[in-house]
Amino acid sequence: MPWFPAWGINFSEPIEDTGLIVSVFNKWRPNDRWLLLSYHAACSEIRLWTAWAALRRREVADRMIARTPDAEFLRLISGTRQLSTAFERAGVSKGDKKAWIVHLPDYDLGENFGETEIQRSAYSDNDLLATRLIEHLGVILLAKRPIPSNEGLIRLGALKPKESIDDSFREDAFLTHTALVDM
Repeated sequence: MPWFPAWGINFSEPIEDTGLIVSVFNKWRPNDRWLLLSYHAACSEIRLWTAWAALRRREVADRMIARTPDAEFLRLISGTRQLSTAFERAGVSKGDKKAWIVHLPDYDLGENFGETEIQRSAYSDNDLLATRLIEHLGVILLAKRPIPSNEGLIRLGALKPKESIDDSFREDAFLTHTALVDM
């Protein structure tokens, strides 16, 4: 599975003013296919690509609840139909020290299951634009890829505080949470 075009970032201090961070990001992002995602909400390459595929299906069928792909992706990741809840759960929040800069490719979907061609260069093709966003935000790139965590499931509302799921089932819990978004 190729890397999803997501870059982990570290803020020098916990976020105090999310509006300021989002404003700077929105000013410099190339379009609404770029977004900031909560660090623990990402989970894994598989989950990001799965949520992306669900987004692309909704875009093609003109069935998005949100008006823009970035907001719809946050909605899918957060597992809710409510956009305000999606931003609370999957967007950056006050106190966050880490996040992901995410690019949502607009590849064509295949006609049948398994026919969508994901470019192996999805990450590297967008690295320069991501680097520019990192510089404008004044953050540091993290040399990490997403991993499933109990913190992420708690933030997304899939677990109650202090609950946990065994490591071997965590990614499945994230995937199920996204799959049930419209039920």
